[in-house]
Amino acid sequence: MKKKIKFFLPTLFAFFVLFLACSAFFVQNILYIIYPGFAGVRWRFYSGTEVDYVYPEGFHLIFPTDKMYIYDVRIQEISKELDVLSRSGLKVQIFLSIRFRPKYKYLGLLHKNIGIDYPEKVILPEIESVMREIIGTLEADQIYTTGRKVISEAINQAIEQLYQRYIQVDDVLIRKIILPEIVENAIKYKIEQKHLVEAHNFVVEKEKKEAQRKHIEALGIDNKNRIISRSLKKNKELLQWEGIQASIKFAESKNSKVIIMGDKDGLPVIFDASHE
Repeated sequence: MKKKIKFFLPTLFAFFVLFLACSAFFVQNILYIIYPGFAGVRWRFYSGTEVDYVYPEGFHLIFPTDKMYIYDVRIQEISKELDVLSRSGLKVQIFLSIRFRPKYKYLGLLHKNIGIDYPEKVILPEIESVMREIIGTLEADQIYTTGRKVISEAINQAIEQLYQRYIQVDDVLIRKIILPEIVENAIKYKIEQKHLVEAHNFVVEKEKKEAQRKHIEALGIDNKNRIISRSLKKNKELLQWEGIQASIKFAESKNSKVIIMGDKDGLPVIFDASHE
């Protein structure tokens, strides 16, 4: 018995290893676990890709002849550095950040028509093509100042194209634009001079406002003096009567006093009084 066991032991061991290998192969191709944030697309041996059903997260069993492709359906981000040429032939470096995710409902069509490597096949080439086309119509200083708006509009058009290809692009961010050093220095100098001119114009406008204010103030003082002058002429007799009344009251006081009437209108011009 022992001799028989020793004789068949290598064969049994070989069959056992083969059984484990076959089990591992079949388990790997039968059992699929889809984790949170992922979804599956099934390819059937006899009918091809299932485009009308997306496998959600969880535990799934399929035939060993079939295949399950797992997709990340969460928001993803890829960064891209582009070297493009402006209209005048200057090299411009643009750093982009693209946020995207596949459209869950159309995951089967995305897999059938494009594939699991759709970011490299569709998203990056589409955005890069649009960027090269738009930057090629702009001068370097336009890119630095007003070109961002034009670039954003072009990117939105590219996003529409991607949306028709079962991909949802949430945003494309322009993180940085690097221009040739000589162009960048020229643009900075131009902007500095613009701010200096604006500051000078502000000072000039401020001085004009101040001069206008002083002119209005002088007109107000002049009008005031004119009104007072006219009032004094019209009330000359009243002023004389008031002066006489004041002189009478002053003369009726008990203290000794000297009153000198020297004005041609009869008003007192000097009052000198001493105590008893």
